[in-house]
Amino acid sequence: MTATIDTPVASPRVYTAPVITGPLPGPRSAELLERQACRESNSRSYPRKLPMAVRRGKGSYVEDLDGNVFLDFLSGAGVLSLGHNHPEPLAAAHRQLDEFVHGLDFPTLVKDEFTDLTIGMLPEPMRERTRIHFCGPTGANAVDAALKLCKTATGREEIITFQGGFHGATLAALSVTGLVEQKEPVRGRMPGVHFFPYSNCHNCPLGLKRDNCEVNCAAFLEKALTDVNGGITLPAAVIMELVQGEGGVIPAEVEFVQRIREVTRRLGIPLIVDEVQSGCGRTGTWFAFEQYGIEPDVVCASKALSGMGLPASVILYDEKLDVWKPGAHSGTFRGNQPAFAAGVATMKVVKRERVLENVRARADQLMVHLQGLREITPYVADVRGLGLMTGVELTDPRTGLPADELAKRVQWEAVSRGLIIELGGRDDCVVRMLPPLNCSAREIDQAGRIIRESLTAALTGLGLTAPSLTALGPTAPAGAR
Repeated sequence: MTATIDTPVASPRVYTAPVITGPLPGPRSAELLERQACRESNSRSYPRKLPMAVRRGKGSYVEDLDGNVFLDFLSGAGVLSLGHNHPEPLAAAHRQLDEFVHGLDFPTLVKDEFTDLTIGMLPEPMRERTRIHFCGPTGANAVDAALKLCKTATGREEIITFQGGFHGATLAALSVTGLVEQKEPVRGRMPGVHFFPYSNCHNCPLGLKRDNCEVNCAAFLEKALTDVNGGITLPAAVIMELVQGEGGVIPAEVEFVQRIREVTRRLGIPLIVDEVQSGCGRTGTWFAFEQYGIEPDVVCASKALSGMGLPASVILYDEKLDVWKPGAHSGTFRGNQPAFAAGVATMKVVKRERVLENVRARADQLMVHLQGLREITPYVADVRGLGLMTGVELTDPRTGLPADELAKRVQWEAVSRGLIIELGGRDDCVVRMLPPLNCSAREIDQAGRIIRESLTAALTGLGLTAPSLTALGPTAPAGAR
């Protein structure tokens, strides 16, 4: 049976607000979702939680096959920095399609301009000594490349990474990822990986409080690396996210990051920062590390490099590490010329339209809305983020256990009202938002209103009014966090 996707749906092409016409999924979306379930891998995830078949997108909105319009605060998992189908990167990609599409690693004019602008987005002291390597088309491949580069340059084997981090789903990237559920079924992962506590002051892995803690998570790593009985030989690299995204939108403490940088520099250990999700303006600076006062040895970037969803992936690294032989890390699709053209256009838009300033202003505005959720219920345990990378952690206020069922209900209530959001963190108890970087104040207010309505509806639906605060599950054992 062929899906009936060719019948046009009458709808305006300019969207100004979410519009939901009936129960989700609508009948035409349901048809494609059923066909997808019959033919695609069981690994598919987003359509299970956000049941829609998309017809088109424009700006911060997407429309499904049934004419429902959604405010998209997922943005292709952070890929669509300028929203859907921004005219300038779209036009640049169209022009490039007529010229040259697939270039392996041959130099081209558009690739050269992309390289100039990308390196030029780094802090000035780093530009002259930075090399760029074009990877396969995913962020995970950039992580793989960074690990390979550091192992090759140092001649060492072991890797230091952090609990709660997410670096991708390929074998090496998965090996340095914290999520046990995802990696447990996979045997033969990369050996020599050591996980250390991450700077998470809301739920300290060492059980401490920030006001009486001397950044013990950083001190713990430093001690392990310098103690002759620490059990770890000098590693090839330390890899970290400055803001753990999938781990629950957890920005690291500045002092933690600076101490990690100091000890890695002192011991001659390359520091890799994974900016696949936090990079390209997401946090209000082009890279998040700029807000931490450090200079890493390797930067991984991918998701938003083209600004419109065309795949591109790079590592930017100190030239002292450039010891690779020709072909040491190749990839057939690392010469995506339309992606480079779109990326050039995106960076020009970001500079000309002062998009990073908009990120900071809209982030402040969104935080006012999210902080206001604390007035509704004590289930809102924490509100945090950096730039337009934000999260609301929901936990049972009596037990401290993750309120994952509440978070799922909030997500469903939100999409039912026309707002697309994501979940993350331990047990998916963090409601996450990654809006377009050029979103408007009106759209932030729309999202804030829907989030508030969705949380209220979810609490009511689960019976979590004040007299029944423990409805989400058993009491935690004494001392549990």
